[in-house]
Amino acid sequence: MIQILNEDGKIVNEDAMPDLSDDDLVELMRRMVYTRVLDQRSIALNRQGRLGFYAPTAGQEASQLGSQFALEQDDFILPGYRDVPQLIWQGLPLYQAFLFSRGHYHGNQMPEDVQALSPQIIIGAQITQAAGVALGMKNRGKKNVAITYTGDGGASQGDFYEGVNFAGAYQAPAIFIVQNNRFAISVPVEKQSAAKTIAQKSVAMGIPGFLVDGMDVLAVYKVVQEARERAVNGDGPTLIETLTYRYGPHTMAGDDPTRYRTEDMDSEWEKKDPIVRFRKFLEEKGLWSEEKENEVMETAKEEIKAAIKKADKQEKQSVTELISIMHEELPANLKEQMEEFKEKESK
Repeated sequence: MIQILNEDGKIVNEDAMPDLSDDDLVELMRRMVYTRVLDQRSIALNRQGRLGFYAPTAGQEASQLGSQFALEQDDFILPGYRDVPQLIWQGLPLYQAFLFSRGHYHGNQMPEDVQALSPQIIIGAQITQAAGVALGMKNRGKKNVAITYTGDGGASQGDFYEGVNFAGAYQAPAIFIVQNNRFAISVPVEKQSAAKTIAQKSVAMGIPGFLVDGMDVLAVYKVVQEARERAVNGDGPTLIETLTYRYGPHTMAGDDPTRYRTEDMDSEWEKKDPIVRFRKFLEEKGLWSEEKENEVMETAKEEIKAAIKKADKQEKQSVTELISIMHEELPANLKEQMEEFKEKESK
């Protein structure tokens, strides 16, 4: 497993340290703290009935944000449903992220400068899509990558093998990240595969594979940065497994993690918290303080409050409006439905 910072925030692999400025390091920490607050507020909003579908992210900030920090603006992100933070830091306005959770179509309309698809709900479907996006980039001579995320459960899907194998066969500039948070909803990773790691599955597909400490933001950044360099230089895709942990439930739709996780396991992983370990590292360098962290938290709360208010003001979508933007030319069945709902909405 590749690791740069241990649980105490000490460098254990000096040679692997990425070339990041002090400002970069502070910005990474700011984003992780902000995202932790966003997760806490999103859970509260969900419980209040003000958000719809939500998958908690606490514990996975290093995996999510360390990888996104290694990207360029024109790289293409194909996220899973837990990967909204990467979209936000790539440029998706926060209020649109809230609208996505509510099922509003505007939450799926990416700004022109954000190269991404909406979070995929179907487990693993984004992996085959990423292979196709990456091949398209290669064929057009673009020096960018397609990056996609799934969990350990996604690595048990047929789409995982098809997508990664296809990208390898065509040397497409793709990065496949499996965020191994130990449980596919409730099934432990040990029961999903006889393989000791997910990263080793890359061997059968003939591409590089890396096992990374997913609670170590510097290690994640470094491995993704190098994978991106290989991809844009024509050396094909990379499979990266980040060992991480989600502190909350699988989603807020009724999952109870106490039925399949022990208190001892939770306590063990809380000691590896990505924010705590990075905080220790930055404080030792004189780059972070409790005052600075509190400022970030307060800013996050204010911006979240403003974003949810803006989402509340978004005009509610109608069925006819949704149908009208589904196709350039509506097929016969949707034309019938359009007329049916026009009549209902006019009453």
